Amino acid sequence: MNIELPYPDKVLSPNSRCHWSKKALAAKKARSNAFYIALRAGLNKSTFSDYEHRLHFWIDIYAKTKNYPDADNMLSSLKSALDGIADALELNDRRFIPHPFVKDETHKGGKVVIRITKGAE
Repeated sequence: MNIELPYPDKVLSPNSRCHWSKKALAAKKARSNAFYIALRAGLNKSTFSDYEHRLHFWIDIYAKTKNYPDADNMLSSLKSALDGIADALELNDRRFIPHPFVKDETHKGGKVVIRITKGAE
């Protein structure tokens, strides 16, 4: 199961120095977008209802430019989006094991592709 998300807003970066209200608004939007994208991709409460273990999130990050971000900063920037996916699955995101990978190739506007698996494939 693959989900393609938009590149996270720069204010969601842990290195961002913006007003808290701007960051809160961006976080709310990212969470909502990820929730609806996950639902459209067919993810819901029953998707992993037969599986009670941890889920692996293989996160492929395609940067906007060749100024590649750090994987750990990108993971922090995606926190709200992962919460939105957890909302769609009706799961606690504590069950997620993220594997962020910043790809060497770029994509216009940037994008994030998440593949969810039951095992460490």
